[in-house]
Amino acid sequence: MGILRGWIFRISPNETTFARRGFPPCPQAQREHLEKVGHSFVEGYRCALSNDVSPELVFELDRIGADLRGFAYEGAAMALALLDLLTPWRRDRIARFLHGPGDRHIYMIHVGVGFALAKLRRGVERSMQSMHPFYRWLVIDGYGFHEGFFKWRDSFEQLRTPVRLTTEHLPVFDQGLGRSLWFVSGAQPGHIVDMIGRFPRERQHNLWSGIGLASTYAGGVDQTVLELLRNAAADTGADADLAQGAAFAAKARERAGNILPHTEMACETYCGRSARAAAMKTDESLKKISSTGVESSRIATYENWRQLVRDSVVSHYGSGTTRQTCFSPVSA
Repeated sequence: MGILRGWIFRISPNETTFARRGFPPCPQAQREHLEKVGHSFVEGYRCALSNDVSPELVFELDRIGADLRGFAYEGAAMALALLDLLTPWRRDRIARFLHGPGDRHIYMIHVGVGFALAKLRRGVERSMQSMHPFYRWLVIDGYGFHEGFFKWRDSFEQLRTPVRLTTEHLPVFDQGLGRSLWFVSGAQPGHIVDMIGRFPRERQHNLWSGIGLASTYAGGVDQTVLELLRNAAADTGADADLAQGAAFAAKARERAGNILPHTEMACETYCGRSARAAAMKTDESLKKISSTGVESSRIATYENWRQLVRDSVVSHYGSGTTRQTCFSPVSA
């Protein structure tokens, strides 16, 4: 059965290379690093197709280095979500994964589910109903990454958005789209600024949030590049969004127990604090929302969480500008 699944749902490792995707050229070291990320994702995907939710799957995923392991779990989540969606006689794989070995990679698991929904061109609401009340919105983030990475010309040149998502979903979709831009651009500040500048002003902040997430979690550049990005974001008043993305990435790595030097460097650059301190701000903001008793099933609550993080984690190098969203922030 594992072999049959691998044949039906197979993804070639070449699918995530710059050559296959037609991404613009970039320095070799950055391209090789970003392609390793894609390879790890595909490796996790293939392992899950062969092993389902099992000790063997966890063993294979945990053999991957700490810097890339989260991407392998993300790929595994995509595979398990595809199997849940396409095998109606059994739909418990993602739930078992989340309540077991995937818990420490909870951010990446939800993103992986979004990959599966985008791959099948499905709506998101039904699949998210039984998922974590706050993290479920990362499914839409994953949807955005998939569209940006695999359909980058449509996403960044034609500015197309999926018809299956509503305008309410767009801020989180754009966060995922921004994460994909880290890869599409080859982590080059000039390309990032140019591509973000093509979008309407109201969408640019969320794209910068995605850049903060990807550059902090995936890494692949030096301090100079991070400073260029910080300054470019500050020029458009999006430095708080960049910092919010960095804080989310720091929390994802802290929960998985694999904070890395590039995570620290990005948080110091964007947030003016350590990765653990930035991660702590996401926890504190989430507690404030939870204590208000606001209905957590609404996307507005997730957006309020992001807003509180923006307010509390801003770069001390930039303007620290926070912005008003279409959602009313939850009172602290």
